[in-house]
Amino acid sequence: MTDRLLSVNVGGPREVSWRGRTVRTAVYKQPVPGVRMVRRINIDGDEQADRLAHGGEHRAVFVYQIGSYRYWEQVLGREDFVHGQFGENFTVEGLPDDEVCIGDRYRIGQAEFEVTQPRVTCYRVGIRLGVPEMPTLLVAHHRPGFYLRVLQEGLVEAGQEIVRTGEAQDRLTVADVDALLYLPGRSRATLRRAVAIPALSRGWRDSFRALLDQAPEEAASRPAWEGFRPMRVAAKQAESSTISSFRLLPADGGAVPAAEPGQYLTLRLQPDAEAHPVLRSYSMSRPPDAQSGYRVSVKLEPGGSASGLLHRTVQVGDLVEVAAPRGRFTLHAGERPVVLVSAGVGATPVLAMLHDLTVRRDPRTVWWVHGARDDAEQAFAAEVDELLARLPDAHRLVAHSRPRPGAGARPDVVGRLGAGVLEDAGVPFDADFYLCGPAGFLRDLGAGLAARGVPPERVAVEVFGSEGATTSGIVATGTPRAPHPPPGVRPPGPGPAVSFVRSRLTVPWDAHSGTLLELAEACDVPVRFSCRNGTCHTCESTVLAGRVSYASEPLERPPEGRALICCSTPVTDLALAL
Repeated sequence: MTDRLLSVNVGGPREVSWRGRTVRTAVYKQPVPGVRMVRRINIDGDEQADRLAHGGEHRAVFVYQIGSYRYWEQVLGREDFVHGQFGENFTVEGLPDDEVCIGDRYRIGQAEFEVTQPRVTCYRVGIRLGVPEMPTLLVAHHRPGFYLRVLQEGLVEAGQEIVRTGEAQDRLTVADVDALLYLPGRSRATLRRAVAIPALSRGWRDSFRALLDQAPEEAASRPAWEGFRPMRVAAKQAESSTISSFRLLPADGGAVPAAEPGQYLTLRLQPDAEAHPVLRSYSMSRPPDAQSGYRVSVKLEPGGSASGLLHRTVQVGDLVEVAAPRGRFTLHAGERPVVLVSAGVGATPVLAMLHDLTVRRDPRTVWWVHGARDDAEQAFAAEVDELLARLPDAHRLVAHSRPRPGAGARPDVVGRLGAGVLEDAGVPFDADFYLCGPAGFLRDLGAGLAARGVPPERVAVEVFGSEGATTSGIVATGTPRAPHPPPGVRPPGPGPAVSFVRSRLTVPWDAHSGTLLELAEACDVPVRFSCRNGTCHTCESTVLAGRVSYASEPLERPPEGRALICCSTPVTDLALAL
């Protein structure tokens, strides 16, 4: 049977109503007659609504097979499908997902193409078909469809033959690669094969590299203890005009479990007997040891309920409840220079990394780069200088944005930190960067590093506060709001309390709240999602305390201590790192 282009389908973004919200999507493609020019980014007359998930050079043209149409007609009991129904640009005869390989090349009319990746699982295909679980079904049934990169622009037309002009050297099919990312039982050997395919799009290659970077036993690893453990405040010390450190030891005199430099602790504080507990996460500012325990350093925020309690009320000898160390912002081994960059209290996790480098007398070149308002707000100055002096090849760059007149401690730079300041100071860009601070600082600095050729896999980032949202097509309405209780919430009943720790919000859950993702959305808590069906793991979040159940079983359950909030609900009081 000859492979053939049956239909060319195009469409622009439109806004559709979905579950009480407005979604911007270009999944509604319509067949067009005659010849069409295919260009590097898309087909004439076609647009993508969400360039994060669709579009770009490696996702210029989406392909779906008529054989899969016939399959879904049987599975779903449908007879109403038309070309473009699955959001594809090319409806084709042949080219099944379990035979086409990443890197295969094809000619249609005047244009030549290369296969780059499977479909990105996205809830919007479920909107188009009226089948919400469609993103999961496409993966589970190994029929995702695939994207093409345009190697040679040219005119195409329905009815033309599809001719294979090149065969990928490593024969990993579209269905194989899709399953490798989304389904359990993946092979590390196959991951290594996938990463080595030159044609595979950068996003998929980065995802596979991240899976390879995980230790084989990581998925089975558990926090050092479940829930919260009482700890005694062994010491309290002012570090600057706004930051104080607290040393915490187990109240029962037990062991102090190890933690990775860069990880954080979550504290549960009780303002009074009537109030909800207050949960906050604070980075450890040095690695723990048996004598000193854990050290967290906390900035006193204006109006901050938790930081106010710690600074003004909590004293040496008091008990606080502490969840086990967590976090993926950790120091990695390597040979490249290490650049630790922070602003304000963002110094805390990278200071723990500096301690670790010093204890191990790491031979790498180490740069400490820090920004503060002035010398009074610059915490840990003497401690940092003492640590740097013990390293064989260490450098310091401190910037003060508003130096105090006549201050004793002079900064290396007056002004704000940026990639240009780093370049002028001689900071090497062939380094591993660890960045921590406010979101705006990280966004600007990250863009500056990228502009200087630093690849994203060499930039580790920790944002203080809630993480940015990835809402995949949801149209924002009105002014963005801070996280808040959901509209119409009554006084807490018997349902579990859900704490969104980074967003500093605790709210009750009941049967009307929906999934944890839906509850977070109702509260304007920043969230990340794509499929909304337990397939893509974009929404995977850290569970600090409590248990969840799954309203619908995901294709692959996350590791212990993590939850897919798009399809889960709380079983007990729950604390999430959101």
